[in-house]
This record gives sequence, structure tokens and C-alpha cells, in this order.
Amino acid sequence: MARRCEICGKGTIAGNNVTRKGQAKKKGGVGQHIGVKSKRVFRPNLVTVKTTVNGTPRTVKVCTRCLRSGAVDKL
Repeated sequence: MARRCEICGKGTIAGNNVTRKGQAKKKGGVGQHIGVKSKRVFRPNLVTVKTTVNGTPRTVKVCTRCLRSGAVDKL
């Protein structure tokens, strides 16, 4: 099953790890420079929750933001 919230549709997004070289100007250096960019994945914080969908109990994957906002009622 995909890493996706069944309520709001939040899923994984791709991004970069950015390594920086050099000492910051604030600390007396000449400034930071970007070294290497490598790919990474930002994953949503999903929780499997038992809830009622159309009157029947079902287990769904929900992001914690939807759970906290009250979009889903736990059993």
C-alpha cells in the first residue's frame, strides 16, 4: 500500500540533502558553500487507525495532522 493519507492525500515528496562547506561569516569565516547534493525522500507521519467508514469499522492510514484536527474519529 502506498504511503498516502486516505483523508487529505498527503504523500511522499522528493528533495535534496545539501551539505555545506566552510565556516559561516557570523563565526569569522568567508561564508558557506554548497558541497554535494544527494536525493532524499520526505515521508508523511502516517498512523493506522481503526475508524468507521459509512457505518462499517475499517482500518485506514491517516496522517497525524488529520487525526489531531478531528477529521477522523478513533474507535
